[in-house]
Amino acid sequence: MKCAVVYSSHTGNTEMLAEEARKILEDQECLYYGIPDEKAKKAAEEAELVFAGFWTDKGNCEEQMAEFLESLNGKQVVLFGTAGFGQSQEYFDRILVNVKGHLNESNTVRAQWMCQGKMPMAVRKRYEAMQEKEPERAGQLIANFDQALEHPNREDLENFRAYLCRTCLEKR
Repeated sequence: MKCAVVYSSHTGNTEMLAEEARKILEDQECLYYGIPDEKAKKAAEEAELVFAGFWTDKGNCEEQMAEFLESLNGKQVVLFGTAGFGQSQEYFDRILVNVKGHLNESNTVRAQWMCQGKMPMAVRKRYEAMQEKEPERAGQLIANFDQALEHPNREDLENFRAYLCRTCLEKR
């Protein structure tokens, strides 16, 4: 099976997941591994299965990945992503609905998976600056930030790999 692994990774979190996807594709023909650019779009035209990884930006994937997803036609797609806030599957599900909105009806989402990911230190500093005006909210945000520093962790990566093996490499 011809595959492409296309990902956007702001902090390296999604790249870690993309690497796990590439590892499970050892017996497949991986036409492309990298960022969503023109080469990715060309490889995706030939691929039977497209792995599309994203980092969460305001409850959606970032713009470059959105444009890539919008360019796909008639593909089997595996969506995977990371989000700084990760304590709720409902939150992940809302993000995935938004990301799927970039795919036209000719595509089929074969699998989708998300986990929490660490955020840049600038985000924590922004939360710290909120402490004087909104101490309770700032405290919650800082606690989530600190918890996210450990993700994706080994367990997240193992769960992702097992999920992909179950959902993507089964006989069609």
